[in-house]
Amino acid sequence: MVAVDTNLVVRLLTRDDEAQYRLSEKLFDNHDIFIPDTLFLEAEWVLRAAFELSPREVCTALRRICGLANVTVSDATLLAQVFEWHELGFDFADAFHLALSKHQSMFKTFDARFIKIAKKHSSRAVERP
Repeated sequence: MVAVDTNLVVRLLTRDDEAQYRLSEKLFDNHDIFIPDTLFLEAEWVLRAAFELSPREVCTALRRICGLANVTVSDATLLAQVFEWHELGFDFADAFHLALSKHQSMFKTFDARFIKIAKKHSSRAVERP
């Protein structure tokens, strides 16, 4: 199994550099691929900031990669939750933080917007310290 960096996934999704796209495509076509959790944080930022994709477009693209038969992620259920929450208005990183801390009794933050969105879309206790 081959672990990949964000730039390979971004090239595969955006095809903004034809030579790198072809190399990424060849790698994904010929190997079992592991995508680490941290890649999703970076890929979301790149797709949003550099390519100006909406949350829905980002999540659609990342779901497409995760859905490939030869791609493995550490926790597909967790990622599905992150994508869903991001499409509902959560900041991607905040959604990831909340999902990764699913076994904790409470999540503390100073971010009022995060608290408001969490109360609307999650049963998790998210509050100020």
